[in-house]
Amino acid sequence: MKSRTKLVLALVAAFGLGGVVVEGLHAQAKSKAIYTVNEIDVSNVDAYMKEYAPKAQAAIKAHGGQLIAGSQNVKSYEGAPPAKRVAIQRWDNAEQYEKYRNSAEFKENRKVGTKYAKFRAFSVDSLN
Repeated sequence: MKSRTKLVLALVAAFGLGGVVVEGLHAQAKSKAIYTVNEIDVSNVDAYMKEYAPKAQAAIKAHGGQLIAGSQNVKSYEGAPPAKRVAIQRWDNAEQYEKYRNSAEFKENRKVGTKYAKFRAFSVDSLN
């Protein structure tokens, strides 16, 4: 085999291997999904459910979030008493959630929500 042919084959093989390595690194660099847990102490359930919750749920969906669970039927099995309401959301990554939290839509709606509830929110990374 000529030296030139060997060189071309080596370059093609190196290019293919490089593509595989880059794709593997790209896959590792992707952010993990997160779950947000929202503890909500509601002072006026009727007003909260009428004026705040539907807009909040629509904004979550519009920004790519998914409401996994939400209820006023919360039970504590260990530790402190639970909040009156808990909502769990799934987001593709932390950046997506932060973009939602920084949106004008969220901030405007939260002004309504704080009239009827106190909020505590935190996130955890997905395991996969």
